[in-house]
Amino acid sequence: MPLLKYEQIANDLRTRIANGEFDPGDLLPSGRDLAEQWGVSRATVVKAYDILRHDGLVVARQGSGFLVTETPVARPAGGRGVGSSRLSGGSPYRRIGPPDRAVPPAHVAEALGLAAGEKALRRVRLMLLDDGSPHSLVTAWFPASVADAAPRLSAKGPIAEGTTHYVRRETGRGPVEGHDVTTVRLATDEEARLLEVEQPAAVAVVLHTAFDQERRALVCEEGVTPSHVYEQTDNYPMRCGN
Repeated sequence: MPLLKYEQIANDLRTRIANGEFDPGDLLPSGRDLAEQWGVSRATVVKAYDILRHDGLVVARQGSGFLVTETPVARPAGGRGVGSSRLSGGSPYRRIGPPDRAVPPAHVAEALGLAAGEKALRRVRLMLLDDGSPHSLVTAWFPASVADAAPRLSAKGPIAEGTTHYVRRETGRGPVEGHDVTTVRLATDEEARLLEVEQPAAVAVVLHTAFDQERRALVCEEGVTPSHVYEQTDNYPMRCGN
């Protein structure tokens, strides 16, 4: 299905930001300029900027326009339903170590469909609360087929446009199905150190796997959250009567 005009504009701006044309804190083109450039209404440009704003890629500044965000945001593992955005449950984070290739744990290898001993690209981030304290430790594993086609996944810095958009742009593959499994266990010593909790500490573990249209795994994320900050809330319709 061809992209709508406002989606084309959003993708073009996302690509220009990713390519370094605009740095964090830079002012993006005005709505009037973009409307003239693309031959569309100002309302169409506003919808394009709304997409980027909900992705946490830009912020609105009263009287100035839209700026590239200076603080990257990400989400804990799981909960990536249709219509959710990076700002929905997103928070600042810091990267833990550089990305590397390693043999993932057996349950992650199974989720990714890897052979025994096969390596995957590992990216680790520590999600932060508003006061800067740890919230969740997330380890993302990408199979070699994705990592090889999207080389910036192996770089140290954040990917401003978000890994989902970047992988889709580089590979043509995007998530169409997510599978989440939540379990509870005790934290490992390394997890307890990074999450700043005393042992023994109970943690909730969300294993999130995203699949493309051919049901090939794109990524498997394991999010580890201490019990004192973990909360899951569901809202759903209920039918009255029998």
